[in-house]
Amino acid sequence: MTETHARESLCRIGRSLFERGYAHATAGNISLRLDEDSGGGFLITPTDACLGFLDPAALAHVDADGRQVSGARASKTLALHRRIYAAASRFDPATRCIIHTHSTHCVALTLAPLADAPAGELLPALTPYFVMKVGHVPRMAYQRPGDPHTAERVAEAIDAWGSAGTPLRAVMLDRLGPMVWHDSPDAAMAVLEELEETARLAVLSRSQAPHRSTPRPSKACASLRRALVSPSRPQPPARSGFSGLFAPYPSAIR
Repeated sequence: MTETHARESLCRIGRSLFERGYAHATAGNISLRLDEDSGGGFLITPTDACLGFLDPAALAHVDADGRQVSGARASKTLALHRRIYAAASRFDPATRCIIHTHSTHCVALTLAPLADAPAGELLPALTPYFVMKVGHVPRMAYQRPGDPHTAERVAEAIDAWGSAGTPLRAVMLDRLGPMVWHDSPDAAMAVLEELEETARLAVLSRSQAPHRSTPRPSKACASLRRALVSPSRPQPPARSGFSGLFAPYPSAIR
């Protein structure tokens, strides 16, 4: 992907998220790693920029060490994006795009958590596509936006889950919003969409019927994962302390 294409793609994703209500005002940010032959480093949205009205030429270009090369001043979450790339790439070297939004229903579930969500996670396994496209979503305790401790804790979570055989695609920053990542802007956006849709279903079902939701049984999740993971892609083993039920976005449904 050329740098020109990368800039256009990042702006297209931002506009799509904004127009469909996944982002609002100047909340949220997106970054995209550049190929070495395009200068390396990555592009990231400017601080306090509206995702719906991004200017390709104004996107911040930073080098691999986080130094600004060109464009407007980089988002205050620059350090967090850098730590996610470093941690996630250990388990999926193709990790290329990170999206952060303040998605309404995801944030709502940190204000009034689900009683049946696994300990420390945002959601239980409510739908097949949540299992397939998202998986586990650990919650991160609230820190002010841009706090360096957040980057450290997110990186630790990615490393812990990945080392246990369950690579993450998302984490949830309490009272702020989800951070999701994948190997392309479109794939990362698909993770975000599925996560927010599942959160919306959880909020709606709780308001319609104030009783516990019905997560997918463990055996059903494991069966779903086995059926949809490509034979050419090794399945992560289950480890003590982690359910190992979720595939890290099976290639069979890309």
